[in-house]
This record gives sequence, structure tokens and C-alpha cells, in this order.
Amino acid sequence: MIQKFFGKKYICILSLVFVVLPACFGCSKPTESAEVSAQKAMGTPAPAPAPFDNKEFIEESSLTSAGEDPAAAASEYTPIKNYDSKLSVPTYVTQINDIWFIVDCYHNRVIYSDSLEKPLEEWDIMTSDATRPHTIASDGNVYMIDDTDNNRVLIFEKVDDKFIHTQSFYDIGIRPHYTVYDEATDTFYVWSSMTGELFCFRTDDSTNRVYLTDKRKIDSLDGIYIRSFSIIDGDIYLVSGVSEEGAEATVLQCDLATFEIKQVYAVPDELAGMVQITKIQDYYYISVSTDKAGNQDVATIVRTKSLEDLAAGEYEDIYSTYFLGGGTPYYISSVGDTYFLTEHRLTDHALWSFKVEDNEITDVQPIF
Repeated sequence: MIQKFFGKKYICILSLVFVVLPACFGCSKPTESAEVSAQKAMGTPAPAPAPFDNKEFIEESSLTSAGEDPAAAASEYTPIKNYDSKLSVPTYVTQINDIWFIVDCYHNRVIYSDSLEKPLEEWDIMTSDATRPHTIASDGNVYMIDDTDNNRVLIFEKVDDKFIHTQSFYDIGIRPHYTVYDEATDTFYVWSSMTGELFCFRTDDSTNRVYLTDKRKIDSLDGIYIRSFSIIDGDIYLVSGVSEEGAEATVLQCDLATFEIKQVYAVPDELAGMVQITKIQDYYYISVSTDKAGNQDVATIVRTKSLEDLAAGEYEDIYSTYFLGGGTPYYISSVGDTYFLTEHRLTDHALWSFKVEDNEITDVQPIF
């Protein structure tokens, strides 16, 4: 998400070249059994995956000096207050264990607070060691941040109410850009935005040590910039965007466990530069950075009940109707019944909250 990908001269290149993805692209998880499939069909939750026993993995994390003795490190560490009154290209907001987090991408930091209503100067800095981070995720024990421009993943633990950087992974593709913890598979998924690689991590709950358990690569995506993926109803969705080759934009729906393509949905030129797709009640919401020509002035958010309708232009444009418009909407996240939107280019409206009741967007509020 660095500047060279977003300026008028340097519009980011997103993948439009998708080939049939190889089977067995899932991350350290086998294809679900017939029993699990039947349980899903009946609405019965699938059984929780077995705890990770650290017997099969590709790489274990590198411990930091603090990771050798987190308690000692915490006793010597005093959190620093945030020193900016505004956000600079925030990319993600979430709440984990009653603590709010904002990934303040262009300030190269992640900040946290026990209240979303506090002024930004009263938030604490979780880390300023990351360069252009994009997202944060947690399994409840460890906290994972993609350190995008350093090609790293940083792992933190909360000790005595302080966040201590205890572990790291290096050489995580090029510009790891989107991190999700999926409870159903007990796996952290990290997408390398420039190499077409998906890195998968699991945690040994007895030690909090994190392990790289699987890594897969789609060769056709190597060198192509892709902003995100979303796990929706057990499938993984990929959005493509503008490319030098001028190929048509698509949304791909793939099986999470095998990564086999289940559906390909065409997208019109005006929505070509997609950022993220997410499902809210009966609608798919898609944030869009540019059109096919790379024009950021047409950035928007649309929604549709059927992805098949996108190609025919049958969708609702909601950005200027419910939000201010004029910026570049980015990621949508959720906490409870509230959704959060980060956006760029509008310094006074960088973060919004909203709710959806019976598919109607309500209670739209600018936060920062």
C-alpha cells in the first residue's frame, strides 16, 4: 500500500491473471470429512480443530530478546502515548479482548485503547517498529501484525497489561498485506501481496510459540499486487483489479481447505480496482479504489445480493449516499453488531462506524 502504488503516476497493479489454482492449497488442514460437511448442512457447528502440537511445521518463530523472558521485559517497559492527533492512512480497526486497536499505516504504528471514544493522543502505541503495517489479528493469546514493508510478521503477547514483541518471522514474501485468524481452522492466514503466496501459522497454546505450518504459491500472481482476501461462509474470496495486461476484473470464490476455484464472477470496468469484499447480512460489500483506467477519483463502495449481477451493473453504490464520499474506502471490519470503514484521502474522516439492520445501513458515524 506504499505511495508508489497509489499516486496518479504509479497506480497499483493488481492481479487479473488467474489460473486454475492447485488442489491442496489449504493451510495445514485436510479437506473436511463427510461428517463435518453433514454437520454444516444441518447447521451443527463443526468440531474445533485439534490443538497444534508443534510436531509438523515448516519454521518456528524467531524469539526476540523480550521473547526469551517476557515477564522481565514487561517489568522494564513503559508504553508510550500516541503523539498524533490525526490518523495517517489508517487501514484497520478491531477490538480484541476488550481492547481497541487501530493500524495507523502511514504513521508506521499500531495504537490501542480501552475506549474508542478517547482522543488519539490518549491512545498507547503498541508498536512503531513496523513499516506500513496493514492489519492485526489475534487468537486470544498472541497478536499478529503484518510488518508490510519489512516483509515480516510480528507477534506480541500481553504481559502485565503491556504488549511485548516476543516473536518474529522474516522473509514472508514481499509486502505481507492482510492477516486473518480463522477460528474454524485455528490458523492465522497471511497474504503476501506481491508474490501470490499464502503463509499459514498456528500457535502452540502451551507455550504461545507460533509456527509456520504451510506456505503455498500461485505462480501467476508473482509480482502482482493484491490487497486482501476474505473468508466468507467457509470459502475464501479473492478480488482482482486493474492490470498492465488489461485483463477483465473478477471475483474468485475458492474452497478454503483445497483452494479449488468454485466460481468466477466478472466485474465491470468501473469497479476494476477492487480492495476488499465482505458479506454483511444478505449483501456482498465491495470497496473499490480505482476504475480500470486507474482513476482514484471514482473510488466507491458498492453492494449486491448476487455476485453474478456485478457484470451487468446491477449493484447499489452506497459510498456517497451513506458516507461523505470523495475519499478512497479501504477495509471494512466488524466488532459485535458494528462495522468500521477505513478510508484514505479524507484526513478528517479517516474512520467511520455504521450498523446494518435488516439490510439497511444505519447509525453512520465519523469516528476520527
